[in-house]
Amino acid sequence: MKRPAAAAGAAAIGSAAAYLLVGRPWQLRWGATDEERDATLDGDDLIANPDLMATRAITVGTSAEQVWPWIAQLGQRRGGFYSYDVLENLVGCDIHSADRVVPEWQDLKVGDQVKLHPEVGLDVAVVEPGRALVLRGGVPMGAVPPPYDTTWAFVLQEQPKGTTRLLVRERYVYTQRWAPFMVEPVAVVAFVMTQRMLRGIRDRAERSCRPTA
Repeated sequence: MKRPAAAAGAAAIGSAAAYLLVGRPWQLRWGATDEERDATLDGDDLIANPDLMATRAITVGTSAEQVWPWIAQLGQRRGGFYSYDVLENLVGCDIHSADRVVPEWQDLKVGDQVKLHPEVGLDVAVVEPGRALVLRGGVPMGAVPPPYDTTWAFVLQEQPKGTTRLLVRERYVYTQRWAPFMVEPVAVVAFVMTQRMLRGIRDRAERSCRPTA
């Protein structure tokens, strides 16, 4: 019995080591270049020295002007998050990702709140139409305040030949010693949802620009 237990323990340790050495760095910069990862983006000044940062990116085959409306309408009871609605709704988020731009959801201002869940939202900290949206806040644990502060930035950078780089950056600063035990697993979930969201925004923006027959 000891040998199987030892083998299982070794496998668990090996898997954890592989994630820390390879998986974690890869998912924290999925799709981003070295320059994008190291660049200063909108909202970075709000959390100057993060304990954890993720920068993920994708190329969208259209202009920033065409991508922006999909970002402007992010949120629960708005355009959703263009990710895995089924998974989000398993925890009661009531998310329904839109497949069209809705004019009533385009007027976003600093101080507004973008809902993640009917009872949880992030504050709009920066809005530069056509270029950047930065959200700030944290998700409480019931009556316990979040053990971290975070920013969630969406930045558009136009490229040659009419394409756009869409960068999504998360920055966390811990306010409690135990925060990493909560944030690290959340970062893995965020990666799964974010890469799908980036593809969802890309597909919608590109599709909306195609000429109709």
